[in-house]
Amino acid sequence: MNEGLLVILLLFLPLVTFVVNRLFIGKKWPMLSGYLATLILIITTLLSVVLAWQYYFEYGKINGAYALFIPIDEPWLSFSNSLSINFTILVDALSVMMVLVVNIVSLMVHIFSLAYMKGEDRYGYYYAYLDLFTFAMLGLVLSGNIFELFIFWELVGISSYLLIGFYYTKPEAVAAAKKAFIVTRFADFGFLIGILLLGSLSNQFDIVQMVGSLTSQQTLTQGAGMSFIGLSALTWACLLLFMGAAGKSAMFPLHIWLPDAMEGPTPVSALIHAATMVVAGVFLIARFFPIFQLDGTILAIVGMVGAFTAFFAAIIACTQTDIKRVLAFSTISQIGYMMLALGVDDSILNRHLGYTAALFHLFTHAFFKSLLFLCAGAIIHTIHTNNMLEMGGLRKLLPVTHIGFLVGCLAIAGVPPFSGFFSKEAILFAAYQQHKWLYAVALITAFITSFYMFRLYFSIFWNKPVKNEHAHEGNWLIKLPLLILIALVIVTGFIPFGNFVSANGKPLLLPMHIGFSVIPVLLALLGIVYAAILYFKESNMPASLENSFGLVYSTVKHKFYIDELYQFITHKIIFNGIGNASAWIDKQVIDKLVNVSAGLTFSFSIAIKKLQSGKVQQYLLIFIVGILCLFVLFLV
Repeated sequence: MNEGLLVILLLFLPLVTFVVNRLFIGKKWPMLSGYLATLILIITTLLSVVLAWQYYFEYGKINGAYALFIPIDEPWLSFSNSLSINFTILVDALSVMMVLVVNIVSLMVHIFSLAYMKGEDRYGYYYAYLDLFTFAMLGLVLSGNIFELFIFWELVGISSYLLIGFYYTKPEAVAAAKKAFIVTRFADFGFLIGILLLGSLSNQFDIVQMVGSLTSQQTLTQGAGMSFIGLSALTWACLLLFMGAAGKSAMFPLHIWLPDAMEGPTPVSALIHAATMVVAGVFLIARFFPIFQLDGTILAIVGMVGAFTAFFAAIIACTQTDIKRVLAFSTISQIGYMMLALGVDDSILNRHLGYTAALFHLFTHAFFKSLLFLCAGAIIHTIHTNNMLEMGGLRKLLPVTHIGFLVGCLAIAGVPPFSGFFSKEAILFAAYQQHKWLYAVALITAFITSFYMFRLYFSIFWNKPVKNEHAHEGNWLIKLPLLILIALVIVTGFIPFGNFVSANGKPLLLPMHIGFSVIPVLLALLGIVYAAILYFKESNMPASLENSFGLVYSTVKHKFYIDELYQFITHKIIFNGIGNASAWIDKQVIDKLVNVSAGLTFSFSIAIKKLQSGKVQQYLLIFIVGILCLFVLFLV
């Protein structure tokens, strides 16, 4: 199939489904809309597999390296002879991998939702919003123009707002949707300024040409000559781009929206907050990586923010009792790992090992985290609660879910031979080569990750006797996506990922040293054993441990009161302080000045309105008197 036609079909088919479901059949025939959307996603996923096969195995590699192709480049907006914006589709190793991930995970969510969301109000609209989100993500990863990328970036935000707030009658869901939208808007403001800076420095918006221009010696000199607070314009542009990435990927301190976003339907969490939307920030840095690597300071900031976020979120996850929020903080921590890997990349010592390791973990994480979220959905669908303290002994009632959750936990803990082991080892090795203390933070985080995930696993599937013996796992629509994802989690780690995705397009062998892996695997197993001691059987040990930590445990459980700090800043300082002062100035100064001006104008008009009587004789008299006065004045 023609490459351009193939890309257009897989990009716009979800958009067509969104329009059809939202405007025509979503309300009248909701079940039909679900099956139509799923059928279209099956076709789109098959097209993405065809695209990946053709690119990776047929035409993509040129002279030993994967090249980039622009099958579509059509004029869109023209500002001048030298500046225009085209609708551009960029096909390279990174975008093809992302298209594959987005479509596979979206398809699993579509199939799972057929049973999970059955009977819900606005069922057809739910599928319409899923397709809109899928279209937005596909457009984002295929964009060859930074302006076009920003439009799809914002469309992803709108889609997530609609899905998080799907249960619009619940105040918590509405608040969570607004919180996600507002927090990411602050970050996107920085992203927009960064885009404008890059456009100003390169005098274009085409990504390929922009990267080529900005990495040239002439532009580097120009960018270095323009500085603000001691940093060059190019450095500021990269920092602002990272601000946008940090907001979308929930990096500290812009992480606060993601845990609350769990108020949406659980399958939405698997799609948006585990596999696609939250990795958009990682994708953004990878897309502009040639620019980021020009300044080691920027990459150091990316790495440090990633490492801190990974550790910080893992600590909080140890205290949460809502199954979806534990997984949400787990997602934040794993995205932190990816940012850490990008930050420790070095083109001289390890040939961009960090870059490939980050994207390999993005790839594996998409499958094991969506598996964990869909398993959580199956659990909630069965026992109708999110609280893990009310769960226990579910392994016999939910055998497929039990196996899926166990596989997902082993993968995220980094236990071989599951996929998470291979990608996490690559990240740890890259960190060890470059920054020993970042490696130490990542290693400690790996132990904590293993502990809190198996704390969750033992609390759900062991711990207590079964309470509801009549509960059932659900039909094949629930089980099929779990089985497919289990298979993917088991096999994807063995893919020679570096042969397909690397910073320079050339095959890169990701190192695997058994000796190096001993310590991370032992720490993972130690975390599992420690969790088993505390949570395998019901006991007083967890409560005693919590009491022994006292204020520290309470602080961590309340997420270090960062949400409360934001509330204080927004309500007490911005609203009550700056807002009230601004309102007083607006009413007492500006409004009164306007009112006084209006009053004077009105009084003056009253005073002179008799001059406009409409009587011609009067106007003629005044005219003659005026002439006589001027005549007398001239005589004098």
